[in-house]
Amino acid sequence: MLVHLSIRNLAVVEAVDVTFDRGFHVLTGETGAGKSIIIDALGLLSGGRGSAELIRYGCDKAEMEAAFALAKHHPVWSVLEKLGIAAEAGEDLIIRREINAQGKSSARINGQLVNLSMLREVGEGLINLHGQHEHQTLLYPDRHLQLLDAFGSEEIAPAKAKYQKAYAEFVRVDKEWSELRSTSQQALQMLDLYRFQLEEIAAAALKPGEDELLLEEKVKLSHSEKMMESISGAYDVLYGPQGLDAIAKAVSRLEDVASYDPKGIAPLLEQLKSAYYQLEDASFGLRDYRDNIEFNPVRLEEVEERLDTISSLRRKYGDDVHGILQYYEQISRDTDMLENKDERLEKLSVQREQLLQTALEKAAHLSSVRHRKARELARQIEGELQDLQMGRTSIQVKLEFTADPQGAEWNGTRVRLGKHGMDHAEFLISPNPGEPLRSLSKIASGGELSRIMLALKSIFARHDEVPVLIFDEVDTGVSGRAAQSIAEKLYRLSNTCQVFSITHLPQVACMADQQYLIEKVVADGRTMTKVEHLGESGRINELARMLGGVEITDRTRHHAQEMLKLAEAQKGAI
Repeated sequence: MLVHLSIRNLAVVEAVDVTFDRGFHVLTGETGAGKSIIIDALGLLSGGRGSAELIRYGCDKAEMEAAFALAKHHPVWSVLEKLGIAAEAGEDLIIRREINAQGKSSARINGQLVNLSMLREVGEGLINLHGQHEHQTLLYPDRHLQLLDAFGSEEIAPAKAKYQKAYAEFVRVDKEWSELRSTSQQALQMLDLYRFQLEEIAAAALKPGEDELLLEEKVKLSHSEKMMESISGAYDVLYGPQGLDAIAKAVSRLEDVASYDPKGIAPLLEQLKSAYYQLEDASFGLRDYRDNIEFNPVRLEEVEERLDTISSLRRKYGDDVHGILQYYEQISRDTDMLENKDERLEKLSVQREQLLQTALEKAAHLSSVRHRKARELARQIEGELQDLQMGRTSIQVKLEFTADPQGAEWNGTRVRLGKHGMDHAEFLISPNPGEPLRSLSKIASGGELSRIMLALKSIFARHDEVPVLIFDEVDTGVSGRAAQSIAEKLYRLSNTCQVFSITHLPQVACMADQQYLIEKVVADGRTMTKVEHLGESGRINELARMLGGVEITDRTRHHAQEMLKLAEAQKGAI
């Protein structure tokens, strides 16, 4: 669960530190007080994208930090291990994120720097955030298949992975087959050019790195006379009267001194002898180097001609010998393909058909698994809606093949294969008995969409083990008994995970275990948001405000007190 949240300089929030407990939490306050900013901070901590616009005016950066307490067996620990993040299962997990004035973001998990994708991967296992308009995704049938796959992931995911592997192989071969089929006359005319280029490069008999070696050799051959003169001069100096001969005489004289003071002069004598031997070795080396210097105008001409040949090839085929040889390999493959086009096309056609049938079979198996899970999902949604005052509602997850007149044939039907199979899913609803099932996107009201999404979240919460579930005004568009039902559903959810909800409805707020008041205050001419954990009297006053609006009266306070008592009784019965 989330145990602590700290925010600094985020939008109108200057400094907020909040501690949380288990159960159901609500955040209440006037519209525009900054309730959603608290949720935005958690979204950023779980990997959401940030920008410099989020930083409080006049500040250099925004900072957020959250501490989570997780069970030792929670899946997030294995995710951290996979990512190489040091963490001890059972200890608090600390996530910190900063956004600077340039819009650059940095994040740390337990003090270790992580990138945004790593933060998002960890955050997905910690926080499930339902934004104000997320229920609008139900209006887009294209996203219904994702919801079904998420629900049945335990069975659907393996079947989907097998299909996607087969589909990817089919796409690869199909692309090659299509490209070869569409090879134009112009490409066939390129065959003569390719043959000429292959002969030209092959005739050069290039060797990897040859150009670099030749350049080195050219430099030596071009300056061989000067090198000979300099090396000979150096050798003559070493062997001249001021070189080794002089040092030899110095050694001889010091040896005479050594007979009188062996301890005092011995180190210097040894040092001088060592220098003599080293210089002698160096002079021999210079002599050998001099003797090997090649003054060969004929070889220099050969090297220059070879470099000219390579330079000519470089202008046509690559930046260096390595690039030329790579180009040679490429056009060799292209030439082989063009010369054996018909034979290759026939082989690809057979391979493509086999892979297509395999992909269709995998897609059909995936579809059968989805059909089974679709029926199960519909039953579970209807069961959840029983608790949300939609007990007479019928739900169907309609699953059909995606038709395509130009697509592949499967059991007499032309279908379109895609990354996710050949299925199209759409949620159908009948809010009242006797009415036909129709598209959810066309007939469901805002309140119905909110409750259906809450039903889905309730179902998913039992499967994904995410410890923190956040709802930003999930009760939009509902009132009366429906609002009470949503409150009870959120409370039930809090028995399996920590639930946070931003709400304007007193029916929802009174069912919470903890309530936080979010309000704006002005200090030193600056507006800021503060968060206050409400005790019993504070909750009564806030509920009275939610019930009565601007003016809080004894009657609204009494009503609020009664709501809290009834809520406690109701929670005890759940």
